[in-house]
Amino acid sequence: MSKLHDSRLMRALFLWLGVVALLLGALGVVLPVLPTTPFVLLAAACFARGSERLHRHLLAHRIAGPIVRGWEEHRSMPPGVKPWAFGLMAVSFGVSLLMVPSAWHRLMLLGIAVVLAFFLWRVPVRAADAAEPDTRTADARPSSADAACRQASRAEP
Repeated sequence: MSKLHDSRLMRALFLWLGVVALLLGALGVVLPVLPTTPFVLLAAACFARGSERLHRHLLAHRIAGPIVRGWEEHRSMPPGVKPWAFGLMAVSFGVSLLMVPSAWHRLMLLGIAVVLAFFLWRVPVRAADAAEPDTRTADARPSSADAACRQASRAEP
C-alpha cells in the first residue's frame, strides 16, 4: 500500500479524484464504451494516497478487491483476459459506431478505440503459473492478513 500524501489538501484531492473514478467505473458497468477496470484501478491508486480506510474497503470488496489486489501485486493482467478485453472492446465500439449517425462522432469513437487498444496492448500478461491474489475456496480459513484487514476496517470510524 502506498503512503498517504503529507498535505491535507492533496489527500482531499486524491480522495475526490478516487470517488469520481469509482463512480465512472460504476457507470462503465452499464455503459458499453466506458471501461470499468481502469477507473477502479485509478480509484484504488487515488485512495491509497488519500484515504487508507477507503483503500482497504476497495481491497475488501468481493468483486473489485481481487482485481485491485492482482494489479497491485503483479502489475499485469491474468492470462486470457486480454483477448476478452479486446473482443468486448471491439463489440462495444462496433455497435456504437453503427449507432451514431454523424461521421464526426464515428471518427471520434474510432480514435478513442485506437488509443484504448494501444494502451491495452501495452499492458503485460502475467505468467500462467503466477498465483492469483484470492485463490481461497469458500470453506478455507482466511489468512491472518485478511483478518487483520477486516479488523482494521471495522476499527476506524
